[in-house]
Amino acid sequence: MSTTLIRRAEWVIRWEGGRHVYVRDMDVVFDEAGILHIGPGWHGKAETEIDGRGRLIMPGLVNIHCHSGDEPLAKGLFDDAGTPQLWGNALYEFSTLIDSDADAKSACQTLMLSELLASGVTSCLDIAGDHPNWQTVAGNSGMRVWLAPGFRQARWRLTEGKALHYDWDEQAGEDARAAALAVLDRLAEDKTGRLTGVVAPSQIDTCRPDFLAAALDEARRRGLRLTVHAAQTMAEVTELMRRHGKGPIPLLHEIGVEGPDVILGHGICLDHHPLTRERSTNDLATLAKSRTNIAHCPVTFARSGQGMETLGHYLRAGVNLGLGTDTIPFNMLEEMREAIIQSRCRSGDFADVTTADLFRVATTGGATALGREDLGRLYPGAAADLVSVDLRAPSMKPVHDPLRSLIHAAAERAVRDVWVAGRQVLADGRATGLDTESALAEIDAAQSRAIRTAENQRGVSFDSIAPRSLETLA
Repeated sequence: MSTTLIRRAEWVIRWEGGRHVYVRDMDVVFDEAGILHIGPGWHGKAETEIDGRGRLIMPGLVNIHCHSGDEPLAKGLFDDAGTPQLWGNALYEFSTLIDSDADAKSACQTLMLSELLASGVTSCLDIAGDHPNWQTVAGNSGMRVWLAPGFRQARWRLTEGKALHYDWDEQAGEDARAAALAVLDRLAEDKTGRLTGVVAPSQIDTCRPDFLAAALDEARRRGLRLTVHAAQTMAEVTELMRRHGKGPIPLLHEIGVEGPDVILGHGICLDHHPLTRERSTNDLATLAKSRTNIAHCPVTFARSGQGMETLGHYLRAGVNLGLGTDTIPFNMLEEMREAIIQSRCRSGDFADVTTADLFRVATTGGATALGREDLGRLYPGAAADLVSVDLRAPSMKPVHDPLRSLIHAAAERAVRDVWVAGRQVLADGRATGLDTESALAEIDAAQSRAIRTAENQRGVSFDSIAPRSLETLA
């Protein structure tokens, strides 16, 4: 087992007394088994020694909600799109338009994982559909990847008047569930120790309550997490109120789909949100008491003018939050910056959330949601998932507080090296185990194919669906 020594790191974010703290001029020593030492003057053996001067060493970030399947193909397409009849949300009308074909899925996944690594992510939860290379690409990345094959009983459909309808097919849902469980069986045989399955009924509104409850039973029988999109839009909340007379959090509480092994994607439209009817404050207390986790993904909903009310409010209520990127850009550091800005803007209070709060959400919050208290923090005995940030990068200068410089200014431009389980998976900003160049060569053609498919389905040119931001002259 090879030991790596980062000698005299200028800044280190160490876990001490249940919190992240800065320490300076420290040796950081680790191998595949974990962190061996954080402190001055390491005199033991190390096969690899790295000069830590001019570097910040921090724990790897934990992304608990992202989608590799089609999202990379949507870059540049729907950033200005929305459906006014559905509170401006673009999800139902536009997210289903662009699908990756079989040839594009590996490229999409490769680019997502490469971008996550470049922004300091060492663990991610990928909610997508199975494809022949899904497990292979995840394994090659060197990251810790929780793979969540989605399944559901209904699909969304918009009428000509933009009303949201559901096309139900319970048998198709059962078939998709069986196929997803077969993927989880395959993942259970993974020998790397870095790939884990997650039970993933896709959305609370596309699954019957008994179907959701059975999915959680299956997850617990297997010792796995469950994730489901819930409270993500007002269209969803309105539909659940029509069906059940209650919103998503009371419904999940009623059927027992809650707890520390449950991750709710987004969790925005709770009863205290100004768009909802209730004007009560019960949902946050329900989530906190049950220790149900929320995956917060601010960027994608901010595009539609929507957002959580507010991140700081959730934290003060005792709800465990992790961070996710959801869609493009797959950049956790930009997501962290946006989370801070959105929370302050929506609360009208600069003190609603701090940089330290967001760092905890993006590290230990996500690790707690995944049931891994050895991730998202650096201390002897923790997993050796580390990120090296170049303090000499122009975007980091001047460096009074390295974390603020990184999140509020530099982002991925200053991330140089990443290790997962003691092995280097990003070297000088490039993923070591992924064929990023081949994926980049494929992605333009894949997007063009997806656009042609959308045009054929709609019978109109794509420019009429999602016009470019500027007029194109002949």
